[in-house]
Amino acid sequence: MPTVPPARPPRHGVARVLSKAGIASRTQAAAWVREGRVSVAGRVVRDPEHPVRADVDEVCVDGRPLGAEARVYVALNKPRGLVTSVSDEKGRDTVYRCLDGAGLPWVAPVGRLDRASEGLLLFSNDPAWAAAITDPATGPDKTYHVQVEGVPGDAALAAMVKGLDEGGERLSAKAVRLLRSGGKTAWLEVVLDEGKNRQIRRLAKTAGHPVLRLIRVAIGPLALGELPKGGWRHLKAEEVEALRT
Repeated sequence: MPTVPPARPPRHGVARVLSKAGIASRTQAAAWVREGRVSVAGRVVRDPEHPVRADVDEVCVDGRPLGAEARVYVALNKPRGLVTSVSDEKGRDTVYRCLDGAGLPWVAPVGRLDRASEGLLLFSNDPAWAAAITDPATGPDKTYHVQVEGVPGDAALAAMVKGLDEGGERLSAKAVRLLRSGGKTAWLEVVLDEGKNRQIRRLAKTAGHPVLRLIRVAIGPLALGELPKGGWRHLKAEEVEALRT
């Protein structure tokens, strides 16, 4: 039988390849290409859609080969009111405001926190590491401290774990427990092993206890700790590995 040649890697636009490598957003990568900072196989290209085969064609930014950038892993204590995105079409402040002047290479958010939520948010330029953390099947649990209206009883807490229907979707938490209560409000600890859109807010409201405040306090073994609001730090090597596994 004739030998079947191996399939060639697919081609993608060079801006997309740079973005997928985790060194820039798609928009920023396209700007670099137009500025003449990017070369493919030794030749400067200025078209962000110039076709490239990742892992085959040599792509350089400012003369440095793709992949030469040191990997960076950062934890941020996200303040309330910031959008988890590179830019916002409504002109709202984004989480990158907290990293201004930090001297970091391009890093992307690992997962999301909605604008009204606070707490632990990770950033990295390591796409494989980020994908492992955000994988709904194998990624680490996420732990939240949540202030809600009223004081949920045992039945409401159990219902949030067993699951409730909201908008045609089944929502549940891996674990829920009462931390403390103050008459009209209570604080809960909620653990998720999946990440549906606004999951805790929708789940708590369906259980009759709308969310007043939501803080992510841990991702797997990594705790927010004493990191000040709006502050960030590099992760230690052992923390990076613990989240990876």
